[in-house]
Amino acid sequence: MDGSFDQREGVQAPFYLAQGDECEVFAAAYANTLPLLLKGPTGCGKTRFVAHMAARLGRPLYTVACHDDLSAADLIGRYLLKGGETVWVDGPLTRAVREGAICYLDEVVEARKDVAVVLHPLTDDRRILPIDRTGEELEAAPGFMLVASYNPGYQNILKTLKPSTRQRFLSLEFDFPAPSEEERIVAQESGLDPARVKALVRLAGKLRGLKGQDLEEGVSTRLVVYAATLIQQGMPVERAIRAAMVEPLTDDEDIKRGLLDLVTAVFG
Repeated sequence: MDGSFDQREGVQAPFYLAQGDECEVFAAAYANTLPLLLKGPTGCGKTRFVAHMAARLGRPLYTVACHDDLSAADLIGRYLLKGGETVWVDGPLTRAVREGAICYLDEVVEARKDVAVVLHPLTDDRRILPIDRTGEELEAAPGFMLVASYNPGYQNILKTLKPSTRQRFLSLEFDFPAPSEEERIVAQESGLDPARVKALVRLAGKLRGLKGQDLEEGVSTRLVVYAATLIQQGMPVERAIRAAMVEPLTDDEDIKRGLLDLVTAVFG
């Protein structure tokens, strides 16, 4: 099936530095069987947050990386030929509903429109998943939780959640961490000395200030961690920054030259 599906159970919670009360809100949503929508820019920690909370709550996690071709059938399942026989194979959403797992739809607005229709009966007090192909109507097992995310600053008018869908979810807004917190995250994830991390985070802040001018998206915390990891492994600072914090942001040579001038201004 299309998509990137992961299942994790009983694993140690990955490192996540809370920015506010988001962990408490997630736990309350889970305890009250409420769906949750995460909004925020690419690479600010939404996916890591969900993995962290799933591990803390001791629930299996199915992560679906949504894309333009992802259909309801990819989530629910389909009949496949196996050994000369036609057998039904559950999709990740169906497995999560049956098992009482957490299903995380990353960048849900990228999926095809029929996906939203499938989600509606799971996001109200019915908590059911109708499977037309098999005639089943599954009731969500205890522990099932639906979590979705998207980047409202990046989507255009053709790719956004309808109010009828958005208002079925609790919602949390994410943003990039404050500099002191981002420094701690990058140092923890990369192993780079905090004193060296500080300049990388300062550069990231300046690059984010260019969003909407020269850049469509600001540099993510993920990319800052990548740069710090390369530096920690011995790569020269300028080369690491170019590979992790300049080249991923643009293909325009003039803009890249401007970004490299900014790197020089920050690092000397």
